[in-house]
Amino acid sequence: MNIKEKVVTEKKINAKNILIPFVFLVLGIFVGQNMLPWVEKVYAMKNTETPASVQEADFDPFWKVWALLQENFENTIPENYILATSTTSSSSSKLHPLPSNQEKVWGAIKGLTASYNDPYTTFFDPSETKSFADVIRGEFEGVGMEITIKEGVLTVVSPLKGSPAERAGILPGDRILKINDASTESITTERAVTLIKGEKGTTVTLTVSREGATPNPFEVKIQRDRITAPVIDTEMKNGVFIIKLYSFSENSAKLFQKALKDFTESGTDKLVIDLRNNPGGYLDAAVSMGSWFLPEGTPIVRETQKNKAEQIFRSVGYNVFPSDFKFVILVNEGSASASEILAAALHENGKAVLVGERTFGKGTVQQLMPVTEDTSIKITIAKWLTPKGHSISYNGVYPQVVVKMTEEDVKNKKDPQMEKALEIATQKTYSQYLK
Repeated sequence: MNIKEKVVTEKKINAKNILIPFVFLVLGIFVGQNMLPWVEKVYAMKNTETPASVQEADFDPFWKVWALLQENFENTIPENYILATSTTSSSSSKLHPLPSNQEKVWGAIKGLTASYNDPYTTFFDPSETKSFADVIRGEFEGVGMEITIKEGVLTVVSPLKGSPAERAGILPGDRILKINDASTESITTERAVTLIKGEKGTTVTLTVSREGATPNPFEVKIQRDRITAPVIDTEMKNGVFIIKLYSFSENSAKLFQKALKDFTESGTDKLVIDLRNNPGGYLDAAVSMGSWFLPEGTPIVRETQKNKAEQIFRSVGYNVFPSDFKFVILVNEGSASASEILAAALHENGKAVLVGERTFGKGTVQQLMPVTEDTSIKITIAKWLTPKGHSISYNGVYPQVVVKMTEEDVKNKKDPQMEKALEIATQKTYSQYLK
């Protein structure tokens, strides 16, 4: 069987169906095989058993504070102000003069999850649960960008290609200080999503801080639109076949397979995979893509999880390309999770040269668990390491050839990173970059 036939042959992957966090306004979820959550196990008890870890906690102060608030809190927000703002607020949750008792419980749970100091572990109240479900389906109305909390500040991971955010000039690494008139200090990612999302045609104003920008900070007005996530594009440039991958979605592995078929039929042995501003997606997709270039059994990513032995996800072993073909991967600070896994795996196994800037550093896995019929919790349950054991979280993946993309380059529609990738792929001395 020749290379072309191998590329178009269907092969199944044996890895678990794991989703590395990705969406375009929030980071995503981990979907595992054992979905019976701890919370449901607790609910299944007869209300007479309490986990040992909970028995150690003194809940008396909580109930005392609840009682003190009930007895003494005086609401200072005028009723007419509440009624006026509830009709104009960009929040999807209705404003109330005082929270209901159930809303107090949701607030207490949010405080509990926040005490873990992990930006990816969070509780979703009913409105946030619905909003999150809309986003992970890949179609929603908003501005089309992924955000997270980084170093305590609301930060843009990447804008989606062709999205309102990209058209408005939002860049990876931008720090959002205000959403309309609301400060983002101490805000959660989910609350920020609620404020930024909105109906098509409406406008949201972001106050953004960007290194080197003048003035700094500055305001960006973005008109919301219907967002649909793109997956992949291909082109031939200067004798090099380019695959631009925008996400690791459910169907990206099949689309990538088709793109590789087009590459083998293009007549060139030079390939660039562009993972810039790709926030990640399904782990299965990353393992499948890496398997086209790596021998069977080659480590692609390592998973460490509490009280469990390390698990290694390995190449299925399609490995259809010759060892002497020219292969460059582009990354930047908008490349996250599955993007970082694929880039690190192909680099550390000596298959590809990395060009661009250090990646985002998102190497943790979240599992979404139902709490009630209309609420849920997203918990960080594992972290990812590169094949050589380097942590992706916070450190990111460093390219061998560092090329900066300046704001001036963006304005002038220049792409020095792509230019460098094409230069390396066409050099006779390409192999020196793999050392």
